[in-house]
Parts: sequence; C-alpha cells; structure tokens
Amino acid sequence: TASPASSSGTSESSVRSTTAAGTISHTARGGLSFSTRSSTELAPTAPSPATGAEVLPAFRSTVRTIAADLAGRMTYTWRPGCPVPLRDLSYLRVSFVRFDGTAGYGRLVVHEDHARAMVGVFRSLYDQRFPIRRMRLVDAYRGSDAASMAANNTSAFNCRRVTGSTSWSEHSYGLAIDLNPVQNPYVRGRTVLPAAGRAYVDRTRPRPGMVLAGDPVVRAFAAGLDTPERDTSGV
Repeated sequence: TASPASSSGTSESSVRSTTAAGTISHTARGGLSFSTRSSTELAPTAPSPATGAEVLPAFRSTVRTIAADLAGRMTYTWRPGCPVPLRDLSYLRVSFVRFDGTAGYGRLVVHEDHARAMVGVFRSLYDQRFPIRRMRLVDAYRGSDAASMAANNTSAFNCRRVTGSTSWSEHSYGLAIDLNPVQNPYVRGRTVLPAAGRAYVDRTRPRPGMVLAGDPVVRAFAAGLDTPERDTSGV
C-alpha cells in the first residue's frame, strides 16, 4: 500500500526511500505511504514499458468533493464510524497507461489535503508510461480488499482495518494507495496476497508495474509531496 503507496504495518516488512518531503514507504504489498519514517534499504528499479509504440492523448484529471450521488455509491467503503468524514475526501479522475500501452481514465478517492498532489503524481506516472492494470473505487468490489487485489485494481480510500489487526488502515484516511497489487503483493511469512502475486515476490527481478525503492514511481510520489505527513504504522 502506499500513501500514495501504502506504508507497511508493524506486521509487514518494508523498504523505504528518504526524500526531501519526508519518507515515502512501501511494502511488498506495493503501496506507497505519506509517512515520515527513516529509510534504510534500497532495491533495483523496475523497467518501464517501451515508449513510442502508442501515441497517448493528453493527460486529463478532475478533482471533486464527494457529492451526494457519489456518497450514495460508496456505502461499501464508507460508513458512520469511519475515522474520516466524507467532507475530508476528494474524488479524483486521472489518466493512466494500461499494460497494453493504451490510455485509461481511472477513479480514486483520497484525502482532500493531498488530492492536487496526487493528480501531479499520476501525471508523472502517465508521462513515464508506468503501466497500471485498472483503477476503480473499491465499491466496485463491494468493499472487499481481497477482491480488489485479486483484480489487480489500483485503489486508495477504503475504510478498513490493517491486515491482521484491529487498527485502522491508512486507506481508511485516504492516505494510502495500492498500485498494481498483483505486481506488488502483500507478503507476510509464507502468506502472499493476492495469490497471483506469488510470481512477483522476488523483488530482485524488476518487471513492468512493480514498485521498488528509489524507482521513478517512488520519486514521483516524493516530488508530489511538498510537506511531510504524520507518522503512522498502518497499512
């Protein structure tokens, strides 16, 4: 997970990259986080797909508040008692590049404090042609984190607990993003989620769609965050 790639929880091993904006943390689960922790370990960078094969349309984006109609469709990912009110969240539409090199137009809900920054981040990923399988609200999967991961869905807000814990996930605050969870799976001991992510557990073999410490994806998130955020340990 990330924030924009989710930060690791206490139960998850992580690699981190220090930036002027604080620390962008990410885990074997592939998320990026808006945390301010120190960094230690670096990994190789993942290759980008070949450029020049497909002429892409101009990057597009919108940032909106959570209007009543959208709130009515978010009943799986938000409910009374969640740690952040809907008024503190923003609905993003952003262009992204699919694995086949064509352009898509995705949906994310993130914390409003970072909505504009996230647009800049995804603009950078679009320019880099970083491939993303799909980008839908987790409500499309009835709020199921497992189903969203199995579909290799890039997502952000989802009011849920940290995997294996009773603590709120950073996703519950709109402060974490899972990028390509198949290429960047959750790993704890012998547990790998989703199951298709087992092919990507070896992080010494960079492949398209993977997020690795110090790579262009991490740098894009770092550049998009001009102020450090609160230190947390939830994924």
